[in-house]
Amino acid sequence: MGTKNDTAVRVSEFIITGFDHLSHQKLLGSLILITYVLILCFCSTNLSIIVADRRLHSPMYILICNLAVVDIMFSTSSCITMIAVLLAEMKTITFTSCISSMFTYHLGDVTMCLAITLMAMDRMLAITLPLRYNSILTNPRCIAAILVCWTIAIGSIVPNATAADSIPYCQNKIRYVFCDYPAIIRAGCVDPGPYFTASVIKGLWLFGHLLLILISYIVILYTVLRLSDKGSRKKTFSTCISHIIVVSTYYAPKIVSVLLSRVGVMLNLTERNAVIIVASMLPPLVNPVTYCLTTKELRGRLISLLTKKKCGSEVTK
Repeated sequence: MGTKNDTAVRVSEFIITGFDHLSHQKLLGSLILITYVLILCFCSTNLSIIVADRRLHSPMYILICNLAVVDIMFSTSSCITMIAVLLAEMKTITFTSCISSMFTYHLGDVTMCLAITLMAMDRMLAITLPLRYNSILTNPRCIAAILVCWTIAIGSIVPNATAADSIPYCQNKIRYVFCDYPAIIRAGCVDPGPYFTASVIKGLWLFGHLLLILISYIVILYTVLRLSDKGSRKKTFSTCISHIIVVSTYYAPKIVSVLLSRVGVMLNLTERNAVIIVASMLPPLVNPVTYCLTTKELRGRLISLLTKKKCGSEVTK
C-alpha cells in the first residue's frame, strides 16, 4: 500500500472537528440525545416484552430481539461521541476509544444487514412452507444462524480495525462527526485508495444481501398471488410490512449516497456528515417502533402493560 510523503506523529487521542462549522451545535446535540434516548427506550421495551413472555419465544421474535441488540450497539457507537462533542464540548477521544467505537459502528452496520437478511429468509419460509416452518426453523437453529452472522460480521471488520490501528498518522484531527473507518484512514500518512478497496468490496457484499432480500420477496409475492382468497393474500403479505420498512430505512441512505456519486454529485463535508448521521440513527429508531406497532402480539402486550400501569396508578390515587 502506498504512503504519502508526510511526517508521521504519535497519536494518543483524536480531535473531532466535524461539527466546528455549525452554528446551532446545542440544538443538534439535543436532537441527537433525544433520538438516542428514544432508541434505547423502544429497543428495551421490545426486548423486555419478548423475554418476559414465554409465548413469544419463537424464531421470529428471537430475530426481533437480535435486531434490537444490534440497534442499541449501532446507535451507541456513534451517538455517544456526537453527544459528547455537541453537548459536553468534549471534542477529544482517545486513540483506543476511537478504534473501539469504529469497530463497534461497522460491526453494527454489517450485523444489521445480516439480521434483516435472516428476517427475510424467516418470512419466506413462514409464507412458502407454513406447515413445515416450525420444524425447519427451530429456536436452536435460529440462534445458531444468529451466532454465525455475528461471527461473519466480526471477521469482516477485524482487518479494518487492524489497518486503522497500525498505520502512521499525520494529524490527530478527524474532520467528521465520529470515528468511522474512512475518517480515521484519511487522518493517516497513507494513500487512502488501497485501504478503501476492502471497504468497497464489503459495500458490494452488503448490497448483494439486498439482492437476496429482493429474491426472497419475489418468491413471497409469487406464493401470495397463488392464494385464491383475497383476504388471505392481504393477511399473509401484511406480515412482511414491518420488514419492508426496516429494509427501506437501512438501505435508503446508502442507495442515495451511491446514486449521487454515480451521477457525478460529490457531497461536501457537511452533506456527507448529514448522510452519516441519518444512516446511523434512522434505522435504530424506526426498527423497534415498526415491529412494536405492526406486530399484533407485541402491540397487544404493550397496550396491556400500559393499561395495567394506568389502572394501577388510578387505584393508588
